[in-house]
Amino acid sequence: MGNIQQKISEWNADPKRAMRLVWAWLGAWCVLRVLFAGTFPLAPDEANYWQWGRHLDLSYHDQAPMIGWTIALFTFLFGDNEVAVRLPSILSMGVASVYMVLMARRFFGERTAMAVALLSQGVLEFNVGGLMATADGVQAAGWAAAAYHAARAYEEDTWRQWLLAGLWLGFGLLSKYTMVIFAAGAFCYGAFSHQHRWRLAGPKPWVAVALAVALFSPVLFWNHAHGWNSAKHVAHIGGAGESFGLHLKYLLEYLGSQLGLLSPLVFLLVCMAWNRALFSSETRKNWFVTFCLWTSLPMFGGFLLLSLHNRVYGNWPGAGFITATVLAAALYATGARGVWARPRPRLFKWTLGMSYAMTLLVFFQAATQAIPIPASLDRTATELSGWDTVGEKAGEMRADMPRPDKTFLFGIRYQEASQLAFYTPGKPWTASINRWGRPNVYDYWLEDKDILGWDAVGLTKRVDSLPDLLPEVFERVEGPFEHKVVRKRPFGGEQVVRTLYFWRGYGFKGGLRVGR
Repeated sequence: MGNIQQKISEWNADPKRAMRLVWAWLGAWCVLRVLFAGTFPLAPDEANYWQWGRHLDLSYHDQAPMIGWTIALFTFLFGDNEVAVRLPSILSMGVASVYMVLMARRFFGERTAMAVALLSQGVLEFNVGGLMATADGVQAAGWAAAAYHAARAYEEDTWRQWLLAGLWLGFGLLSKYTMVIFAAGAFCYGAFSHQHRWRLAGPKPWVAVALAVALFSPVLFWNHAHGWNSAKHVAHIGGAGESFGLHLKYLLEYLGSQLGLLSPLVFLLVCMAWNRALFSSETRKNWFVTFCLWTSLPMFGGFLLLSLHNRVYGNWPGAGFITATVLAAALYATGARGVWARPRPRLFKWTLGMSYAMTLLVFFQAATQAIPIPASLDRTATELSGWDTVGEKAGEMRADMPRPDKTFLFGIRYQEASQLAFYTPGKPWTASINRWGRPNVYDYWLEDKDILGWDAVGLTKRVDSLPDLLPEVFERVEGPFEHKVVRKRPFGGEQVVRTLYFWRGYGFKGGLRVGR
């Protein structure tokens, strides 16, 4: 890394040159992600979001619709391939990175902007969100842009900034429902700010909120038309309806996931920054420090509390670390303008080193599978390997059925159904036989009457009780037929990383959905 602190000081002597280097660095990483995006197969959830793009709707059962809409746009422009599916996340993280730098430059100076550019492109969570096709990636653009324009709106109180804040808030809400936590945090900042409280007395912020709600209205219409199923789904995965209990293991899992996704040193810097923003009267003299606190800590803290009751996935609070990263860089990377900062150049240098090392290691393993990690511990192997061969096998089995033109492909879970759709030659439509599981997005796309009497080829992750269950929906069932998913060993040969199971079903009797 070299003497990072010295380099930042040198670049600070020429702000224009420093910012040119910042934009070049962000652009280079965006191009790197585009080039890397086609080197490994889609993960199951990515294939599922691609399916959303083939079934365009106002919203979806699992989540807000923006990821499906944007994938539909880019696959229309560039075809059904891994790069096109991932472009919405890549470009969204590029937008988020630009806004993070803009926040740092405006409120803390060019030196902090450089530090934020360096740090943001190294964090593993930002790279996963900026590469994999997920709702987190597109939400990042909404969160970062809404934060920048909301801060400027509080600062300037102009219609332009308030409306831009509302526009990006609406974009974020259309991307992921947790964007409402940003709205609450930004409001609480204003409500408790002696300097900016009076802004909320005028019409501008409320017109901005109305604009955001108007943009979000397709989701409200869809939920109203479908019995608020999406809201019920979110409540279910959040543990609503379960008996209350304190689970220390979920809390430890949550904290461990943050250490892994951010890197231990980034997480440490962020926690140190939150601590100083909360308890240092000198630091709080810069109002933007408090704004960053309100638009980051509630996201992490809310899910921290939820983890005491229910399992929380590590990516859920991810967007909150956008303004937290800006705050951490301002307080500990450089002598930020207008802040009682305590630069820790050695800690910051080690933080950068660990961040980039973790990110590049994961990228390298996803693309090459060259590091001899046991398959059971390597998610890049168990989730990404072998889908092309699985699709080829499904296509061959379908072609060998007595009536190929009356044979559909299915999975019991939406993950396998989606991967079959993407990787089977011809990219056929598929079904999720969801009779024995919880509702999912496939329940809205296909009716029993559409395929009554058809034959089928299915793919499942496990066997379990399926030999007894599948005859409920087919006249006759054959299988399971094992399919070994292999990866190449680093020094030659192949290694089995998991076993999947194919099935043949004849004469579909109905029963795609829960309870039917």
